[in-house]
Amino acid sequence: MADLTFNTTAGQTVARELLVAYLNTGASGEPVWSPIGKRVEDSSEELDWGEESKQDIFGNTYTTLKKPTITQTFDPCELDSGDKAQEKIWNLAIKDQNAQALANLDMLIVHLYAGTEDTAVFAERYSACSVKPSGLGGEGGGNIGMPIDVTYGGTRATGTASVSDGTVTFTAG
Repeated sequence: MADLTFNTTAGQTVARELLVAYLNTGASGEPVWSPIGKRVEDSSEELDWGEESKQDIFGNTYTTLKKPTITQTFDPCELDSGDKAQEKIWNLAIKDQNAQALANLDMLIVHLYAGTEDTAVFAERYSACSVKPSGLGGEGGGNIGMPIDVTYGGTRATGTASVSDGTVTFTAG
């Protein structure tokens, strides 16, 4: 894939809402991409490159990196009946306590700021992600929150995504 450019206005920063994580709430062959993070105020992908630095006998330092382990936390992630991703995660985690299914979910990261706006933007699909709620509850008089920790894993397929009327379509590149 050739280098991409940002499709935003030059001189302006890129808006955070242009980086969206989606959970497949449909079937593997017929995915339905539902966004994760509704009502979450701050969430970032954390990249752990497995950095290791060594110094040789001559005092020269060399550093190696591995492919990154990518994690992301969505907190507080307050429950909302209109959020299909939360409903799927709640059913697998709280109702069924299905650890195997929670460790094998299909996720898509869409970079709406890179590529052709809304029609062919850069996307990464991960076939076996761990999507793990880390709690359930909240303050009295408040809302029920279900913080979610995601580790992107399995096979990584890159390509493009198009977004039209809230429907996301991924095309492997």
